[in-house]
Amino acid sequence: MKPNFIQKVTNWGNFPVVEKEIKSEDSIEKIKDFVRNNNEVIARGNGRCYGDASLSEHIFSTKRLNKFISFDRLNGVIECESGVLLSEILEVIVPQGYFLYVTPGTKFISVGGAIASDVHGKNHHAEGCFSEYVEEFSLLNENSEVITCSRTQNEDKFWATIGGMGLTGIILSAKFKLKNIETAYIRQESIKAENLDEIFKLFDESESWTYNVAWIDCLQTGKNIGRSIMMRGEHAFKHELPKKLQQNPLRLKQKFIPKVPFYFPDFMLNKWSVKLFNYLYFNKQQKKEVKNFVDYETFFYPLDVVNDWNKIYGKKGFIQYQMVIPKEKGKAGMKKILETIAKSGNGSFLAVLKLFGKENPSAYNSFPLEGYTLALDFKVNPKLAKLVSDLDEIVEEFGGRIYLTKDSMSKSSLTNYLRNVQNPKFVSVQHKRILSNSN
Repeated sequence: MKPNFIQKVTNWGNFPVVEKEIKSEDSIEKIKDFVRNNNEVIARGNGRCYGDASLSEHIFSTKRLNKFISFDRLNGVIECESGVLLSEILEVIVPQGYFLYVTPGTKFISVGGAIASDVHGKNHHAEGCFSEYVEEFSLLNENSEVITCSRTQNEDKFWATIGGMGLTGIILSAKFKLKNIETAYIRQESIKAENLDEIFKLFDESESWTYNVAWIDCLQTGKNIGRSIMMRGEHAFKHELPKKLQQNPLRLKQKFIPKVPFYFPDFMLNKWSVKLFNYLYFNKQQKKEVKNFVDYETFFYPLDVVNDWNKIYGKKGFIQYQMVIPKEKGKAGMKKILETIAKSGNGSFLAVLKLFGKENPSAYNSFPLEGYTLALDFKVNPKLAKLVSDLDEIVEEFGGRIYLTKDSMSKSSLTNYLRNVQNPKFVSVQHKRILSNSN
């Protein structure tokens, strides 16, 4: 395959699809030439973001920037190029007794993407975003210069780049801290909640847990609105594990990973199939509360167990819509959002509710603010734009934010929290779309 050509490009949601130029290089000088000779450039990692943030007229793919630079096992610090995937890092560090401080719901994202999106996980209320543990990174800026950015060096670029959606330049490499673990397993508790009041009470009671997340049935109404299952967890210590797991506590057995072989027909995903799925998912756990041990892949990356699962949504693709509502307005905001979704008939198989802690004021482009965040998947259909517009209005009404990493349809202004990134050199399709809608 040629490293530089026009091709159809889309991200994980298979929406939108564009025809753009792609460049993939591991030579710094050639990357500099690419940036120097083009405007409207954006970096793209593994294409696992859902929307159009990593699409532009000229795309630089970081897939060939895939080398490890150093691993300080004594202090738990790793340095690698920006195209290295979290999955590749986990293969190296978990057997050595380390884990990522922060990880999103898939391990198949690049380090550069993790910084540009300032990804969060199930532990934001306890341990913040990915950027909290980044010590420094190298950035190719608009002048085709490679600069080192940290909290003490090029500090302005450091904070603008974190959560800056690639609009400040191309991240080439990064150094960040790791977390000590004794085992590759999570001590998990799963608790069923019958409605929104109950799940919010569970979140209040679970703030002392490091990891909290809830699957939520977004098509329930009336007294059952917000019916959900809370999953909370902690990294398990070796002595806690069943004896059969204590023999090799840092190594997992190889798993068979099935693959979705084709795009599902459009008719297979509809309001009724989503309702059936939600019913079965909620009722597969028969007890009110279940305590067990699960490996880290099962807990953090439940969707990664099936390759190409995005094909389930069909050739037209899907969007993921994620917003955050301030904590004091969280229950009222989520109730209105869930009522709007149920009324629209656009059900979501995967509706995930999490609690964010206090935002980091230094990371001013980062998505999280203290409150509740809900992520939803919707199949692309003629009625979806109206639903997204309605949800945008609710988010604005309650003083919330939309996660740009997953956005592909919203018309809300980037200026709500994206600052110090205006640059004609680095521009994305998303950036142009939202700015044109807000002018």
